[in-house]
Amino acid sequence: MPALLETYAAFPFVLDRGSGDRVHAEDGTEYFDWYGGHCVTSTGHSHPRLVAAIAEQAGKLLFYSAAARLRVREQAAQALIDYLAGCGAAGVFFCNSGAEANENALKLAIKQTGRTGLVSFDGGWHGRTLLALSVTDDPKITEPYAGILPPSQRLPFGDLAAVEQFDFTKTAAVIVEPIQSMSGIRTASAAWFQRLRERTAAAGCWLIFDEIQTGMSRMGVATAAEFYGVQPDAISLAKGLASGVPIGATVLSAERAAAVKSGDLGSTFGGGPLAMAAMLATLRVIADEQLARRAREVAERLRASLPGAAVQTVIGEGLLLGLRTPGPAAALKRHLFERRLLVGASGDPSVLRLMPCLNVSEAAIVALETAVHEFKG
Repeated sequence: MPALLETYAAFPFVLDRGSGDRVHAEDGTEYFDWYGGHCVTSTGHSHPRLVAAIAEQAGKLLFYSAAARLRVREQAAQALIDYLAGCGAAGVFFCNSGAEANENALKLAIKQTGRTGLVSFDGGWHGRTLLALSVTDDPKITEPYAGILPPSQRLPFGDLAAVEQFDFTKTAAVIVEPIQSMSGIRTASAAWFQRLRERTAAAGCWLIFDEIQTGMSRMGVATAAEFYGVQPDAISLAKGLASGVPIGATVLSAERAAAVKSGDLGSTFGGGPLAMAAMLATLRVIADEQLARRAREVAERLRASLPGAAVQTVIGEGLLLGLRTPGPAAALKRHLFERRLLVGASGDPSVLRLMPCLNVSEAAIVALETAVHEFKG
C-alpha cells in the first residue's frame, strides 16, 4: 500500500515544475496546461510576481492566527472588497478552501435568518464538508452520508418557472454556481439569475453565488455576479484567488456583514500571511496585465476557431469553457494529451473543460487549435 492514499485518478506522469501556462514532467516532457490545476492557476504557474511576494512575506512572518492583527491581512481584505465593488461586496472572512467558504456562507444564512431550509440546483457541486455536501448533486460522494446530511431541496437549474413557483419564505439560503463546471459547463440566462435574486430578496432568503471557479475575472469581469447584473448576499471564492496558494473567502453584502458578530466564524489558518500576500499579488497581476480583457478576447477567439468536425460548439463564458463533441469526448481528450495538451473531463461525457490561466499564451492557443482540427476521431 502506498503511503499516500490514492483518492484521485492522477495524470500518468510525475509533475516536476510549471511556468506560465506550461507544466513539465520529471522526464522533461512539456505540456500546455489548459486544465489549470482545476481552475486554480489564474495568473499561471509560478508567476514571478507571486513568487517574489510569497518569498518576501515568508522572510518577514510565516504565520500568525487571527489572534494578532496583520497589516497584510487588512490590506488584502480591503483590496478584495475594492475589486468586488461591482457586486455590492462589503466584508470578507478568509478561510482555506472553497468548501469552507460555502460552509461559512450557509451557516451564516441559517444563523441570521433563523431558518433551516436550503435550496440548491440539479447538477450543482459545492464541496465535501457537511452543509456543502447537502447542497451538492453528486450521489457517489453524498449517498454514504445521506442519513446525516441536512435536508436540501433541489430545483432545476435555469428553469424560470421553478423559481416563480417555489415558496422561499422558509428557506435560509439558495446556493448556485453561475456556471456549473463539474456537470459540463452548464449555463443559465442573466434574466434567470436576476429573477432568482428578486424572488429570494422578497422572501428574506439569502442568495449565495458559489464563484469558486467563476470568480477572479475568469468570465471577463471580476465575478459572475457582476457579469449577470446581480448583487448576492454572499459570494464564495477560492481556487484562483491566490494563484495556487490554499485560500478561501466568504464575501458578504453590507447588510449581511453588519449582522456578523464576534465568534460567528473562525479559522486558525484562514487569512494567513502567505495566502494574503499571494492574493494581493494575484489581484495586482490581474489588473496590471489586463487579464480580464485577455479572458474575453481568448474566449471569443476559441468560440470562432475551434468548432468543426471534432468540436460541435464551445460553451461557457470567459475562460471557463466546454468543448462539446459529437460523441464521447474521451477520444479527443486522449488525442490532446498525446499532443501534450492537458484538459479536463466533466460529468457530461460529451464535454471537455478548458480552465487555463488567464494569461494563456498565443503558443498554447495555436497548439490547441491545431490539435483539435487534426483530430480524426
